[in-house]
Amino acid sequence: MLLALKQVTKVFNEGTIDEKVALRSINLTLAPGDFVTIIGSNGAGKSTMMNIISGRLFPDTGSVWINGKDVTSLREHERARYIGRVFQDPLAGTAPNMTIEENLALAYNRTKRRTLKFGVTKKRRDFFREALATLHLGLENRLTAKVGLLSGGERQALSLLMATFTKPDLLLLDEHTAALDPARAELVTELTKEIVEKYKLTTLMVTHNMEQALRLGNRLIMMDQGQIIFEASGNEKQSLTVERLLQEFQRIRGSQFASDRAVLG
Repeated sequence: MLLALKQVTKVFNEGTIDEKVALRSINLTLAPGDFVTIIGSNGAGKSTMMNIISGRLFPDTGSVWINGKDVTSLREHERARYIGRVFQDPLAGTAPNMTIEENLALAYNRTKRRTLKFGVTKKRRDFFREALATLHLGLENRLTAKVGLLSGGERQALSLLMATFTKPDLLLLDEHTAALDPARAELVTELTKEIVEKYKLTTLMVTHNMEQALRLGNRLIMMDQGQIIFEASGNEKQSLTVERLLQEFQRIRGSQFASDRAVLG
């Protein structure tokens, strides 16, 4: 297995009136090449799980394994060589006061041995230009432009490229199209599909949009109240509809799904 979560539990404000059980003994495995989409209402535990996988948070109990290595005690920067991540906020994944090529150099160096050498060589610049051309946004001709001048969709496309062009073992997408307008969201969704397929990246994607969750990937899981309550893969996933997902939630939980955003996309 490329990724394994084993009996992972996380509780916030334990022992207080504000105690919140975010994850309840989560077990999840991803084989190499899996593209798993995660759906769930607010508070289901989706982002907490992503933060525990990335090392931003540590589980109270349980363990996290990547490529057969127990990484539970490794901090976020120590897991960066294994993981690429794109966040919901287009501002989160890039440095606005640095140029496009400087941002790409930072991402490139993340997986290399620590060095004082930061300069962008001609060979590396050509590599960056070639990678940017795959986005079809003309950014390959704007290497020296400050990233803060880019639109939200352009920044998110750049963040996606920065997270993937070093071919990480695991790609985490945390509602990475939710803050974009519909046209830009569609662009980044299509880029995501192309890049994941091109590099055969093992991917975990959180989304509020059920239609997007059904459209992308080979597996789907639904979370609620810190638990994985439903999973579908292969032909079963391909035959699912938004209406069927809502029916499954009501059958399992005995209540309606809480988020209109998930239904409306």
